[in-house]
Amino acid sequence: MRLRTVQVTAALAAAVAFVLAFIATGVLIVSTLFMALGLVASGWLAWSLVRQVRARRRDRPA
Repeated sequence: MRLRTVQVTAALAAAVAFVLAFIATGVLIVSTLFMALGLVASGWLAWSLVRQVRARRRDRPA
């Protein structure tokens, strides 16, 4: 069976589409991980700043 040019072109287009889909999935996963890391860092920063402000209020004489 001999492949026609249209069939080869369609196979190459499908292969490129699958590769791009896997790349997009990888980017989505990495992006989600960095977003979670950023949220954790922001939460820790807010928590530490609140704790610092509360400590200063306790140390300050009334």
